[in-house]
Amino acid sequence: MKADIHPDYHEITVKMTNGKTFKTRSTYGKKGDTLQLDVDPNTHPAWTGGGALINKKDGRVAEFNKRFGNIGLGSKKAAESDKKDEAEKKDEAEKA
Repeated sequence: MKADIHPDYHEITVKMTNGKTFKTRSTYGKKGDTLQLDVDPNTHPAWTGGGALINKKDGRVAEFNKRFGNIGLGSKKAAESDKKDEAEKKDEAEKA
């Protein structure tokens, strides 16, 4: 092993999102530093099976919805609107 090319491997404290802490060895920060996690197995959707921390205000779909007014194919509102339009056309055809 070459000297002075490897990072310092020391003990740090990891703080989970629920406040629990544990000690581990890492190259993060300095000896005794605390690493505060934003996402961990307690909150990440991949482990919880849901969207606990998914920020729906960010992302491409949210940007699209913000820009185009939440239009979507197959939505309930669109289906109801289509049925209403068909009923109006049918009524007009019967009157003629």
